[in-house]
Amino acid sequence: MDTSPVTALLDIIDDGRWDDLPSVLAPQCVIERPGAEPLVGLARIERFYRHERPVAAGRHTVERLLADAEAAACWGTFSGTDRYGRAVAARFADTYLLEGGRISRRTTYLHGPAH
Repeated sequence: MDTSPVTALLDIIDDGRWDDLPSVLAPQCVIERPGAEPLVGLARIERFYRHERPVAAGRHTVERLLADAEAAACWGTFSGTDRYGRAVAARFADTYLLEGGRISRRTTYLHGPAH
């Protein structure tokens, strides 16, 4: 069984277990998402997931995870629904910095059409 903080975070997000975020995120964690201001600190991150996230439900499928004690990267697919019940699907890649076994920074990249 994989107990990586990366897969644990994605499971927490997919299951909506917001009270479990501190188990995998460092107190001053920063989450960077395409086209949005960074989310800084546990309180801000939790508020985003509980009240602001445009995705209502979904599941991350990790195709590959590479990690050591200080950093990780993964990529895969996400599929779910938005707050209006519309289907959403995307390919993603995430990079992570780790401190003391918890995530201190997550940067998400989404695959979209080339311009």
